[in-house]
Amino acid sequence: MSTDNPLITQLRSIVGPTNVLNEGDLSAWELDWRKRERGHALAVVRPASTAEVASVVKACAAAGVSIVPQGGNTGMVVGSTPDASGTQVVLSLTRMNQVRALDGANLTITVDAGCVLQAIQEVCEQAGFLFPLSLASEGSCTIGGNLGTNAGGTQVVRYGNTRELCLGLEVVTPQGEIWDGLTGLRKDNTGYDLRHLMIGSEGTLGVITGATMKLYPLPKAQLTAFAAVPSLDAAVQLLGLAHQHLSAGLTGFEVMGQFALSLVTKHFAQIKVPFQNTDFPYCVVLENSDQESEAHARERFEHLLEVAMEQGCVVDAVVAESITQARALWHIRESIPLAQAQEGLNIKHDISIAVSRIPEFVRQTDALLQAAYPGARLVNYGHLGDGNLHYNVQAPEGGDAEAFLRDDEKGVNGIVYGMVDQYKGSISAEHGIGSLKRDKLVQHKSPVALDMMRAIKRALDPHNLMNPGRMLSIK
Repeated sequence: MSTDNPLITQLRSIVGPTNVLNEGDLSAWELDWRKRERGHALAVVRPASTAEVASVVKACAAAGVSIVPQGGNTGMVVGSTPDASGTQVVLSLTRMNQVRALDGANLTITVDAGCVLQAIQEVCEQAGFLFPLSLASEGSCTIGGNLGTNAGGTQVVRYGNTRELCLGLEVVTPQGEIWDGLTGLRKDNTGYDLRHLMIGSEGTLGVITGATMKLYPLPKAQLTAFAAVPSLDAAVQLLGLAHQHLSAGLTGFEVMGQFALSLVTKHFAQIKVPFQNTDFPYCVVLENSDQESEAHARERFEHLLEVAMEQGCVVDAVVAESITQARALWHIRESIPLAQAQEGLNIKHDISIAVSRIPEFVRQTDALLQAAYPGARLVNYGHLGDGNLHYNVQAPEGGDAEAFLRDDEKGVNGIVYGMVDQYKGSISAEHGIGSLKRDKLVQHKSPVALDMMRAIKRALDPHNLMNPGRMLSIK
C-alpha cells in the first residue's frame, strides 16, 4: 500500500507510525478465527487510548472509509475481520489493556476494552473477587469483543451473559464523539438504556472503548462433578434437581453427547474421559459454588447426586476431590471444539431452545438429518443450563469433510434452522450474527424487528461506516 495515502499519513500522526500496519503479513487481523474467510485491510490501526480511537474514527469518517472494530479476533461468525476490498480500516483495541479502577465496595471493575478476559479474572481473584464470565477463548478474547457479541460461556446459568455483567460503557460514536457511561450505577432510569443498545451490536453502532463490570465475592468452595445420564430427558430432570437443591450455588451445567466425548478421546489420548465405552448416551459436567465451606458444598452436592440416582436421572458420577481434578473434568468439555476441528471441517450451529423442549428437538432433528444425510455424525454438546446447544454436524466417517461442508451446509442449515423456528428458538445463542449468518437472520427474524434494527443503524450510523455488512444488510 502506498505510504502517500493521506488517510494513512493522518492515522500515523494520531497513533504513531509503528501502530499503523499496511504492509507485510497481516493475517493475525485479516483471517477469521475459524479460518473460513480472509479479508484485505487498507490498514490495521492500533490506538492506545479512547482519545486516539475518537481521532481515528473522525479521520475515517471524514474520508468516507469504513471501520472494522476488533478485539482478540476470536469471533465465530466472521464479524471482526475486514472484507476483501482493501478499503477498510481494522481498528485493533489490544493496546488498550489497562484496568482503570477496582471498586470493592461497589463490587465493580472498570477496564479498557482491549483487556484480555483471563487477565481481568486474575486481577479480580487477586483482589478477592470473582468475575464470572468464562469462555474457552478467555486467554485471548477481549472484554470489548465479549460485550460487542454479548458472549455467553459456561456460567450463564448463574450469572447471565456478558450483558448481565455490565453496568456501564464508554463508546466512541460513528462521528468520533465519546459517550462516557461508566457510572457503575445499578439504578439509572434516565431515558433509553444506551448501554444495552451497544452490547451485542457487533461494532455496527460504535466502538466500545471501556466498560464497568460487576464483581462477586469469591466462593469459599467450588466443586465439580461429571455424571453419566441415560438420556437428554434425564439431563433436563437433573438440571431441575440441581436448581432445587443448589439454588444459586449451581454455576455450571454442561451436556456432552458420547460422540463428542469420543472425539476428545480419539484426538487427545492423554485426556481421560469418564464413562467411555458405555451405553450412556450423554454426560453432564456440573459445578456447585458455595459461600459457606467446602464441607457444606460437598454435603449438598453429594445429596443432590444421591437423589438423582434414586430417581434414575443419573446412572453414575464422579466428584472432583481437588482443584486439579476439577480442572481436568472441565478440560474435557473445553476440548470438544478442538477435537472436532482435528476430526475435520464441520457444520456448526449455536442455537438456543427452551430447556424443557431440547430433548424432543434433538430427537426430531437427529432423525431428519440422518434421513437426509445418512451417516452424518452429530456432535451435540453445550450449555444445557441456559438452553444453548452447539449442535454440530460432522461428515460421515471416511467422507470428504471439505466437500460435505461445501455441498451440504445449506441443506443441513435448512433442516436445523427450520426446526429451531418450529421450536421458537434462536439461530444464534451466543456467537452473534457477523457476516456468516447475516442473510439467515433475514429468514429467521421478525420483519418488524429487522425494520427497527435498521432504523437504529441508520440513525446512529447514517453513512454505514461502522462494520458495514455485518449483522444487517442496509440498502
